[in-house]
Amino acid sequence: MTSSMTLHGYGQSPVVLAACRSDLASFIRPCFRILSPNASLQMNWHHYALAYHLEQVCSGRIRRLAINLPRRALKSFMVSVALPAWVLGHDPSKRIVVASYGADLAIKLSNDFRTIVNDPFYRAMFPRMQTSKNTELEVATTLNGYRFATTIEGSLAGRGGDILVIDDPHKPGDVVYETSRDRVYRWFCDTALPALDDKQNGAVVLVKQRLHVDDLTGQVLRAAPGQWRHLSLAAIAQDDESIAIGENEYHRRKAGDLLHPEREPIEVLNSLRAQLGAETFAAQYQQSPMRPDSLIMNQSWIQRYDQLPSRTSNSKILQSWDTASKDGDLNDYSVCVTLLYHADKYYLIDVLRERLLYPQLKERAIAYAHAHRANTILIEDAGAGIHLVTELKNAKLPAEAIKPQLNKRMRMAVQLEKFKSGRVLLPKQAACRGRAICLSPLPL
Repeated sequence: MTSSMTLHGYGQSPVVLAACRSDLASFIRPCFRILSPNASLQMNWHHYALAYHLEQVCSGRIRRLAINLPRRALKSFMVSVALPAWVLGHDPSKRIVVASYGADLAIKLSNDFRTIVNDPFYRAMFPRMQTSKNTELEVATTLNGYRFATTIEGSLAGRGGDILVIDDPHKPGDVVYETSRDRVYRWFCDTALPALDDKQNGAVVLVKQRLHVDDLTGQVLRAAPGQWRHLSLAAIAQDDESIAIGENEYHRRKAGDLLHPEREPIEVLNSLRAQLGAETFAAQYQQSPMRPDSLIMNQSWIQRYDQLPSRTSNSKILQSWDTASKDGDLNDYSVCVTLLYHADKYYLIDVLRERLLYPQLKERAIAYAHAHRANTILIEDAGAGIHLVTELKNAKLPAEAIKPQLNKRMRMAVQLEKFKSGRVLLPKQAACRGRAICLSPLPL
């Protein structure tokens, strides 16, 4: 027995080797141990469900499989790493293409695959699988099979595959843009599908967490209803469901049941929901992205306060500036919102909204920072805001440049959960002061 096999806790027992060769769920155990020798694999029913569906792909019973699971559910490890190793172990002439949104992910998954197939335990299990080429993006076999890694922007010219795996095709920050989503879908239609060697029997496996109602999962399911098997598992079951985990074996799940309570109990999921916001949690953890027209503020969520709480050492005054640099009647306003963050709640104190030339903007920003004793001043890193950050820093004020990654609608969606949970409070009364709105007395 080699030291590697001793480390993984597996010997060359014919029974163990036979079990791993015949059953994908058994195979992932040594694979996980090879990649993470100091970690413990907590096998859960969803791993068996995923393994069973992937075996159906290998047998030809499923040709289109869309998999949506929350983050850290081992979906990429099982689909993009273990599955290609298992397939090539059984048939080294198979050709597998694995595509991801970015080169970093593609290389990481390729390196994990390489680590497994080079391990002595794997070689003992699948002695026919011998490599002839071993590069950063491709591992080829002596029987002309391969696992080839690429990106959504990459070319597949001259490359074909028996199985096409698409793992996380969207860059999270770009999926909110229609042009980005359409570009991914066009790549899928014009580049990925034509790369299948056998258009009738070739298989496609799409694996990802949901990010948008019109992400690639949403688009392919609408474009070809009935052609795709959809394995979608929410962190918290929304309805009673029955999920196949083997031949004539099912896991019965009641509404409210957690996907993997040992790893993510309800307290953790509730905390994630509060941090991420309702929309992001619904997409990434519930696999149920909201439609854009559902991003509506409910008036019942608006909470009011009569008097600001007293500031403590743990309280903070936050100011956020959206700047414009011209003061004409048709130009944009510069807006500053001042908030008191206290006991995990946000109290709106003051809103300034004026058309200002830059010298006036700088004067107002410095005056408001001192008047409210701001702890943090957020300024968009664009236009006049670029210079304003520098000016405030020179004035020894706590200014920070920020560059929003999402459009305003999506940024609001991320914050909706704060309103829904009553963590944002507006004053019951507000007074106008010139062009500003003084919502409450300035804090002492």
